[in-house]
Amino acid sequence: MTQTENYMELWVSSNSQNESFCRVVVAAFVSRIDPTIEEINDIKTAVSEAVTNSIIHGYPNDNGNIKLTAEIKKDELFLRVQDFGVGIKNLDKAKEPLYTTRPELERSGMGFTIMENFMDEVEVKSAPNEGTLITMSKKFSDSKE
Repeated sequence: MTQTENYMELWVSSNSQNESFCRVVVAAFVSRIDPTIEEINDIKTAVSEAVTNSIIHGYPNDNGNIKLTAEIKKDELFLRVQDFGVGIKNLDKAKEPLYTTRPELERSGMGFTIMENFMDEVEVKSAPNEGTLITMSKKFSDSKE
């Protein structure tokens, strides 16, 4: 088992302004292991999608808390984005491309698909009225171009 080299935890309220803050914090955290620009952009995009899902879908009618953790183990980043909101009733349906529960907000329904495309692994756990936990990981390339 690889030992944690660095760890951070951030709690933010589910205000839309905090989405960009979370992206920047994670980018700064991971910068110490010298990722490529593409790797940084992939991570920022995945964090943005996960946090936005928590804001828009986790707390549709009120404000709540979002917990973001990041952990570096050797050459791999592990991210967790957790909300304590309404949860997802049908996770399989929610993961379908173009499916959204908030069409009135012009949501694309591509959040999970984008996360899966930009990260190496994505796992989603959710239950109605218990919130959602998104766990993602990305392994960094050995050779920088």
